[in-house]
Amino acid sequence: MLSRTASDLYWMSRYLERAENLARMLEVSYSLSLMPQDGRGNGLEELALPLLITGTLDEYLERHGPLHAERMLHFFALDAENPASIYCCLQAARTNAHAVRGRITADMWENINATWLEIRGIAEQGLGRYGISRFCEWAKERNHLFRGATFGTIMRGDPYRFIRLGTFIERADNTLRLLDARYEMLGEDIDENDGRPARSYYQWTALLRALSSYEAFAEIYRGSPNTRKVAELLLLRAEVPRSLRSCMDELNLMLSSLPGDNGRPAQRLAAELEARLRYTSINEVLDEGLHGWLTDFILLVRQLGQAIQTSYLEVA
Repeated sequence: MLSRTASDLYWMSRYLERAENLARMLEVSYSLSLMPQDGRGNGLEELALPLLITGTLDEYLERHGPLHAERMLHFFALDAENPASIYCCLQAARTNAHAVRGRITADMWENINATWLEIRGIAEQGLGRYGISRFCEWAKERNHLFRGATFGTIMRGDPYRFIRLGTFIERADNTLRLLDARYEMLGEDIDENDGRPARSYYQWTALLRALSSYEAFAEIYRGSPNTRKVAELLLLRAEVPRSLRSCMDELNLMLSSLPGDNGRPAQRLAAELEARLRYTSINEVLDEGLHGWLTDFILLVRQLGQAIQTSYLEVA
């Protein structure tokens, strides 16, 4: 496969996954901002969560001034001038899909094109009239439909593998950043020392729901969510679709099935990361310090993305 074609497929799926992840971030930050603040503030700290995760706080402050709920939600949902907005991610995904129209199925193309047309209509209508919760559900649903069309219609060849690579490298990064942002805002020991167990429970539950892992948590663990249980679930449990371990398993599988020798650096790194997660316990993670462990692994996932880019996607 040509590097340009592989790159378009890879980034098409990355942008689609990123759009869904942004919707999940907005949903959890918006829901947290609505809960009682116990005199600590007005919920803007929670609304700033997507800005912290994506590193766009300075850009937002420069363009829009102090944090404001409606402006922040528009900034991440429908702002055509913010490259990190859901609107721009879907636009970029559609552009990449158009470039490889002959390598994806009609069902996949029609889904992406319809999604782009719909979000343009939502942008004209305005987020205030459409509703933030309804918009986040729409963004997630459109990506679910695309994944269903992909899984059900495309051949299991190299195009499929590069689409899966883009999805899971983006998903791994998002899971790490969401968990780390929760740490930065609230600290590791909030469960024991914060004195607000109801608030802690709601925050952990919101994070689990944002990653579609609440039902999995309820099935695997007893009692209320806390740092240890949630970290183990989202980092080390292979059976949880949005866990870091599940993402690395899929990345390792897809990379090992690609032909040729050019991809050995990426294949080796993916295998090393998969093995590290397979044989790491949650006690080792917490002994190292959750924040430090997450920060290190975010860098490792970035290195893997760069290795994939260098090995397969750059035109010689």
